[in-house]
Amino acid sequence: MSGDSGKLWGVGLGPGDPELVTVKAARLIGEADVVAYHSARHGRSIARSVAEPYLREGQLEEALVYPVTTETTDHPGGYEGAIADFYAESAQRLAVHLDAGRNVVVLCEGDPFFYGSYMYMHERLADRYEAEAVPGVTSVSAASAVLGRPLVQRDEVLTVLPGTLSQPELARRLADTDSAAVLKLGRTFGAVRQALGEAGKLDQALYIERATWGKQRIEPLASVDPDSVPYFSLALLPSPAYSARLAGVEAAPASPAPVSEGGEVVVVGLGPAGPQWLTPEAEVELASGTHLVGYGPYLARVPVKAGQQRLASGNRVEAERAVEALELAAAGNRVVVVSSGDPGVFAMASAVLEQVEDPRWKDVSVRVVPGVTAAQAAASRVGAPLGHDYCVLSLSDRLKPWEVIERRLEAAGVSDLVLALYNPASFSRTTQLARAQEVLLRHRGPETPVVIARDVGGDSESVRVVTLGELDKAFVDMRCLVIVGSSRTRVAARPDGTSMVWTPRRYH
Repeated sequence: MSGDSGKLWGVGLGPGDPELVTVKAARLIGEADVVAYHSARHGRSIARSVAEPYLREGQLEEALVYPVTTETTDHPGGYEGAIADFYAESAQRLAVHLDAGRNVVVLCEGDPFFYGSYMYMHERLADRYEAEAVPGVTSVSAASAVLGRPLVQRDEVLTVLPGTLSQPELARRLADTDSAAVLKLGRTFGAVRQALGEAGKLDQALYIERATWGKQRIEPLASVDPDSVPYFSLALLPSPAYSARLAGVEAAPASPAPVSEGGEVVVVGLGPAGPQWLTPEAEVELASGTHLVGYGPYLARVPVKAGQQRLASGNRVEAERAVEALELAAAGNRVVVVSSGDPGVFAMASAVLEQVEDPRWKDVSVRVVPGVTAAQAAASRVGAPLGHDYCVLSLSDRLKPWEVIERRLEAAGVSDLVLALYNPASFSRTTQLARAQEVLLRHRGPETPVVIARDVGGDSESVRVVTLGELDKAFVDMRCLVIVGSSRTRVAARPDGTSMVWTPRRYH
């Protein structure tokens, strides 16, 4: 670093109210030789408008105009390539001033290192010039303040999430935290709201738009029109303990449930969706556990009970989850492992029993409590497509090779069995359903009925009846179950215009 060079400052301006700019930030803005700020191609800069009361006459200004925001680009490197080139060019423009001995302030809404645009200048210039960030009040703190609600207290955990995460990942993380702030809404609002619903926290979520600005907006998130949501907004789950006290609800003292000697693991099926699918037996077991273990969004469907401990984990760590449950049970606890649908159908019962062979768990009792399967739920929506012999098959090749799946598809096709296909598609598995369709068309006609059931029992439930020949893979995702009829499966129109599908019990 040259002693003759200027200094680079990343200055946080806070959430939007110019009076929330720190004393240090205001001083540096007024003293700077060069003031730089980002904007979209329309040229208006929110950062500059916040800093305007602290600017002085005669300062040089550098408007760093993004070449692309949400629109498409013809850059050969796509969006990432266009933005990388923009940051490199912007850093070079600031370097010219720094080399000339001018001090440069880069304005940044909120805090420079909290999803701030300044960080991209810092990483390109801090190794050559003296550089320092000045913290600012974050939008999360501002939202909490305008709500008049604490974010967290005592041992509560706050999780900050970008709305750009996938909806299942958002749901998992929201289910596994006490308080949360979800930023970068705008076009992601629909997925964020769905994730909050799956995590069982939509009713507690609040929507804050342009906190501390002149036209701020605060509403229960569930009532917000998705088309009205701008980028400068966030979803907030404030301190649950404070909210409970505000509502006059006090947690009852925990009464530990009795445990069997050596502990116990009970694997419980929740059914495919809400509480209406839960069996009375499963409800009793859920209430009696000292510890609940499971995938975050599934745990979120279980009512909270004082004294129970919840241990949420991701969707692809079944073995680790099973070991965690067994370890807790070996310590004398009654552990409930929650599973969607029926735990014995492509779910947690097998994952737990696979681990039980280990001698470490010889004193741990394991029981399985059944639940309504996704296949049964999907079939019920259209009638009785599983009314005769049928085959249940997962198209996921994550735990078994595709060659095995294809042999089983061939066998089911030759045997003229109805098929209930689990895991037909996902973000990373996009070809398996088309290959399954190809195999089955060798053995049954293109007019064979097919049921595509998505999110049965959930908020976004949809059921389509098509034919094997016209099966469009674009309508199938990871939340779907597909039922392919046999040569005997029938379709008839209901009075309301929907289709009734059934497979006759007699085969002659």
